[in-house]
Amino acid sequence: MTKKVLSVLLGLAMVASMTACGLQAPEQTPAAEAPATTEAPAAETPAAEAPAETPEAEAPAAAGPEVTLVYAEVNPLDTIVGQMATKFAEEVEAKSGGTIKIDIQAGGVLGSENDVLDTMLGGGGTIQMSRISAFALTSYGGEKSMLLSLPYTFVNREHFWAFADSDLADEFLLEPHENGSGVRGLFYGEEGFRHFFTKNEISGMEDLAGMKLRVSNDPVMNGLVESLGANPVVVSFGELYSALQTGVADGAEQPIANYKSNAFPEVAPNMILDGHTLGAIQVIITDEAWDSLTADQQNILMEAGKVASEFNRQISEEAENKVLEELKADGINIVPVDDVTPWQEAVKGVIADNTKGQEDLYQKILDLAK
Repeated sequence: MTKKVLSVLLGLAMVASMTACGLQAPEQTPAAEAPATTEAPAAETPAAEAPAETPEAEAPAAAGPEVTLVYAEVNPLDTIVGQMATKFAEEVEAKSGGTIKIDIQAGGVLGSENDVLDTMLGGGGTIQMSRISAFALTSYGGEKSMLLSLPYTFVNREHFWAFADSDLADEFLLEPHENGSGVRGLFYGEEGFRHFFTKNEISGMEDLAGMKLRVSNDPVMNGLVESLGANPVVVSFGELYSALQTGVADGAEQPIANYKSNAFPEVAPNMILDGHTLGAIQVIITDEAWDSLTADQQNILMEAGKVASEFNRQISEEAENKVLEELKADGINIVPVDDVTPWQEAVKGVIADNTKGQEDLYQKILDLAK
């Protein structure tokens, strides 16, 4: 009897032990079901999860903490550069899994390009990024970038993109950083060729003589206007509409899409298609903001920049042609220029004055024409 009692007690003890140790699990199989219903076990079984992951889903863990970068754009979002900004912001957010956000402040709400540059270079961290015209850097030590804004440098869009794809491109983007200005370029784009538009009707270059033409305050644009016999008037871009309306300025120059989006045809309904400069642009970021990012975050901005740049290349000419047809349909006086030779001759001095010491580099740009 004692042996039988001991045997029963031993059996009961073993059952209790198995229950306490969880050896009943195979009958209920919660571990096998867990990956479909809970997150914790998934971390314990990475091999089963790996194939389902995408680069976008992985990015937040590697990219770093959440960050918002304020991006200044002087033009509306429906312009070529505005659409590029939107594309860039979408790509950054997607590639970072939403941990990096680009806060686009468009329509010049943060000031003109020079105002924005003053803010960025002055520190304070209120604006981290901006889309700027190449000539905007000429007053901030961007001697190489100035070459991109010289009149009649690029013979066509293909010429510009040959430069943007060349070994010279990064040299120009990083120049402000290397000069200690406190900003660096991330990627290129273009907003179409720039043309003069005026309040009074014009038919040729000679009609610009004596006019007050709005310029940003840089040596290239001042020299260009003076070489055409006109008078440069420095006016903030945000004040240009009222300057034309009140007679402070008789005309100005802009790419076709920007001309329409900013309602300039209402006050200056004449445009002459001289194409004096291709609107080469750069997207820049402050060194302070760049240095605060992790390496993964920096890579995300660069990769998103490549996508946005290619997007800009694809839409620019088509968008410009569409707007041009709309302007003609609206009755705007569009004056073609069949021969730009007189214009090129008139600005030779501007080119010579602004390439001194950089003649070889400028020639390399010219040689990229196809």
